[in-house]
Amino acid sequence: MSVIKQTPSKSLMLFSGRAYPELADEIGSHLGVTTTPTAAYEFANGELFVRFEESVRGCDAFVIQSHTAPINTWLMEQLIMVDALKRASAKRITVVAPFYPYARQDKKHRGREPISARLIADLFKVAGASRLMAVDLHTSQIQGFFDGPVDHLFALPLLANHVVERYAGRDMTVVAPDSGRVRVAERWTDRLGGCPLAFIHKTRDPMTPNQVVANRVVGDVAGRVCVIVDDMIDTGGTTVKAAEALMAAGASEVLATATHGVLSGPAVDRLKNSQIREIVVTNTLPIPAERQFDKLTVLSIAGLISQAIRAVFEEGSVTSLFDGAS
Repeated sequence: MSVIKQTPSKSLMLFSGRAYPELADEIGSHLGVTTTPTAAYEFANGELFVRFEESVRGCDAFVIQSHTAPINTWLMEQLIMVDALKRASAKRITVVAPFYPYARQDKKHRGREPISARLIADLFKVAGASRLMAVDLHTSQIQGFFDGPVDHLFALPLLANHVVERYAGRDMTVVAPDSGRVRVAERWTDRLGGCPLAFIHKTRDPMTPNQVVANRVVGDVAGRVCVIVDDMIDTGGTTVKAAEALMAAGASEVLATATHGVLSGPAVDRLKNSQIREIVVTNTLPIPAERQFDKLTVLSIAGLISQAIRAVFEEGSVTSLFDGAS
């Protein structure tokens, strides 16, 4: 008598770190699944412990962690989660890091400096990750740091749709806050119907992080609504100084958009008291109630991430989610 061999069906399982479980729950609601119960705690000396309370054997695992402060704690927690899944025989492990940690350290500016973004990719690989998924990497070259597939998601459609809905019919100029963002700004101009492009020529003191020395506007901004587009707003210094330069150059209004609202240190006070009319970010990082303010609009990235997870799980195309954008 012949034996019929059955191929087991794939199982999608979501796992959430403790940094921002609300985002993982929202992603799960889009997918129709719940996050897997997990025991996680710290020992007295600060070491982390993680154990999953359900079998994960043979599953397609998606490990979600938002790398907010304290970033090193949450990075280590995610690495331990990946290791635990690997040792428990998960079939494929995808690290979902909406805000990729250490992304700004993607190259050496001077001698004796690390390339920390590469180190992070190596750590995920060694821990057992099969695949990485992130939203708006600081530089596209980071995709090449991981030895495996990388799904680079873009928040541009989400942010641009909000701008179009709120400011339709206005004369707009897209503004790159520095020369490194010009290519991203060009994609914005296409999305906004071919409006003009400007950029801020800025200088920095390489010895002083998060501090801009000078700004100069290059492009036509007079009498126009200027939309500053960036990947993140950290301390807010770059964004606020860019807005001041634009208003001084004759802009009628200034909006600021960014995928990642890091909002460190003095950012909230700077942005609240700035000449910027609206700051639009996504919820790749948690923004607690005490750091929210009237000018701030937070859009949910959960729908986009859930679509990408579904596409990966069903062996579909992630690129198609962005109308061919790359």
